[in-house]
Amino acid sequence: MLELLQHEKKVVGIKQVTRSLTEGQDVKCVYLASDAETHLLDKMRQLALEKQVEVVPVESRKKLGKFCGIDVGATVVAVLK
Repeated sequence: MLELLQHEKKVVGIKQVTRSLTEGQDVKCVYLASDAETHLLDKMRQLALEKQVEVVPVESRKKLGKFCGIDVGATVVAVLK
């Protein structure tokens, strides 16, 4: 499933994902790196829950970044509809 991230329309990073969710963009699901800081994970989970968006846990930031096609780790990625 993560392999699909390379070809999906997406936003990467806490600021961008937060903006997408709060401004009403059509978000299909949110991928969260399990090794991110707890307060960030909690904030993103809560926001996704409020917006009724599925949250998909990912093993690490490095792995999430790799599947997004970027050379650095990613804490959160939102796949857009």
